[in-house]
Amino acid sequence: MRSLISPRLLLREWEEKDAAFVLDMYSRREVMRYLGADPQVLTDLAGAQARLTAWRDRQDDVHTVWAVQDRQTGRLLGTAFLVRLLSSGTPLTRADETEVGWHLHPDAWGQGYATEAGAAVLSYAARSGIKPVLAVVNPANEASQAVCRRLGMRRVGSTDRYYNMTCELYST
Repeated sequence: MRSLISPRLLLREWEEKDAAFVLDMYSRREVMRYLGADPQVLTDLAGAQARLTAWRDRQDDVHTVWAVQDRQTGRLLGTAFLVRLLSSGTPLTRADETEVGWHLHPDAWGQGYATEAGAAVLSYAARSGIKPVLAVVNPANEASQAVCRRLGMRRVGSTDRYYNMTCELYST
């Protein structure tokens, strides 16, 4: 597993002991409201453990889902990822394109963590020879669109090619 380090953050492998944090973060409507065509909040620890398993299933030699942790305090802040996009359809299928993304706990919002984690992931993607890297953002999620711009990503336009929803597409 590849850990990434930035000035304030450690991006590391998710561990089973992190399931309670996953439940806390993804049980919040304000976190889930922009994730997917039909966002569903987690309701129990079994759901959080299933989410950890699903993330592991999306990983390969390069693509990874990381826990974002404060290096100084050890406090978990959220998730960052570099994964294959999922094409629209029933069921969703893996696409050839690679996606960067981040989900943060509301306690970590507005402190630059998403931009810092995203920059670490994009730097890792560049070192790994992955290009372009895309971000798909719910059109109403202005905060994540601003993070994409701060990361130097350019808006390509709207698309419905991924996740059975219309998204704003950004590219490196």
